[in-house]
Amino acid sequence: MKTIYTIFLFYFFSLFAFSQNLELSLVANNFNEPVEMAHAGDNRLFVVEKRGVIKILNNDGSVNATPFLDIRNKVGAGGERGLLGLAFAPDYATSGRFYVNYTDNSSSDTPNTVIARYSVSSNLDIASTTETVLLTIPQPYNNHNGGKLAFGTDGFLYIATGDGGSGGDPGNRSQNRNTLLGKLLRIDVSGSTYTIPSTNPYISSNGLPEIFAIGLRNPWKLSFDRSNGDLWIADVGQSAYEEINKSIGSGTPGDNYGWRCYEGANDYNNQSSCPPMSSTKLPVSEYNYGNGPNGFRCSITGGYVYRGTMYPNLLGKYLFADYCSEEIGLLTENGGNWTITWQLPTIKRSWVSFGEDINGELYIVGGDGVYRITDSTLSVSNEEIVSSFKLFPNPSNGEVTINFGVHFSNIESFSIKNSLGQHIITFTNLNSEKFSFSTKNYSKGLYFIEIVDNKALKHVKKLLIN
Repeated sequence: MKTIYTIFLFYFFSLFAFSQNLELSLVANNFNEPVEMAHAGDNRLFVVEKRGVIKILNNDGSVNATPFLDIRNKVGAGGERGLLGLAFAPDYATSGRFYVNYTDNSSSDTPNTVIARYSVSSNLDIASTTETVLLTIPQPYNNHNGGKLAFGTDGFLYIATGDGGSGGDPGNRSQNRNTLLGKLLRIDVSGSTYTIPSTNPYISSNGLPEIFAIGLRNPWKLSFDRSNGDLWIADVGQSAYEEINKSIGSGTPGDNYGWRCYEGANDYNNQSSCPPMSSTKLPVSEYNYGNGPNGFRCSITGGYVYRGTMYPNLLGKYLFADYCSEEIGLLTENGGNWTITWQLPTIKRSWVSFGEDINGELYIVGGDGVYRITDSTLSVSNEEIVSSFKLFPNPSNGEVTINFGVHFSNIESFSIKNSLGQHIITFTNLNSEKFSFSTKNYSKGLYFIEIVDNKALKHVKKLLIN
């Protein structure tokens, strides 16, 4: 009985200490089918619209009237097709180069995937329309195009491609090393076109040299952990499992993610020509396609490992979503075991993408809007400070008082940030249990009061100003 009781207490306090309360705040809307976001090493966010337009979202929430890039005349959009990927070169500040992934308008049934390079013009908010095509990949069907581009810590460009479409990979393209479909590609784009990295697995034989890994079905977003360079791929399943793959660094050249032989860590079309499952790259986690407590789950949208500074309880967790159930998932590792927890935000959309800004804070894209992800969970590492931290009146329309309680001497500072994470003001040298400040010059909206204690731990509360 004592053992059971101890386990129960551990479970209870683990939930109390580590569960999240995710909330979403609108940054900007009225986008036309946004499907991707990226930053260029500064405070701007670049929002990709499926039809073939890239717009600049500034850190004050405004959207530039003139698009950064408009290639609607080249893009064939509709269904799963369109402008799907954007990646800025690591040296963008000096080279001005960026890369896009789109399906062209050559055919409504069997388009080509195009990987192309563009450059910024003399106006830093507008790109040149001169295009350099690097790769053209014929598509046998109009679905399963993948679309994500990202630079790894090795400086190479990684490209996620789908298996070519239809259902069940009828051409077994994902396992075929002589097609670029159903693959993770890796190329060196530092020159005038592209070259093949010397450690690509099929650079000399047994496959196409651009291939870095095989066995993907329809990878809908990949990302590199900004802290350690680890690669994360969310692969949309056929009809039973949605999977999350993680590789140390960018993985091992020649990794096989298993499709169509396996769907996640399960047999799908396991024939004699298939490698044993033990030799494939198994997902660190998967979830069932079908009904969940918050609705029908059908298609994973990959995200990022949180490495920002505003929400310490999210640190190291991988955030993703399901397109159908509109849930946001958090994947947490503990002692080599991976656990998914789900949250259904009050704002519900069919989530199609995540974004990460220069500071590592996260955003999510759905409907016509971009939303900032926030965590209103208080840190409980110092329970006495948490319990004495009072904020009133809330909502406020003029003045706010913070009551730190008798532990005010343990407070190093507190800061006010707006819903975009922008720092407004910091107060230090607190010398009483209570502190009041005026909010008359603040715009209406959601703010965060972030307290830092003498152990460098953060405690956050929301403040609504009417």
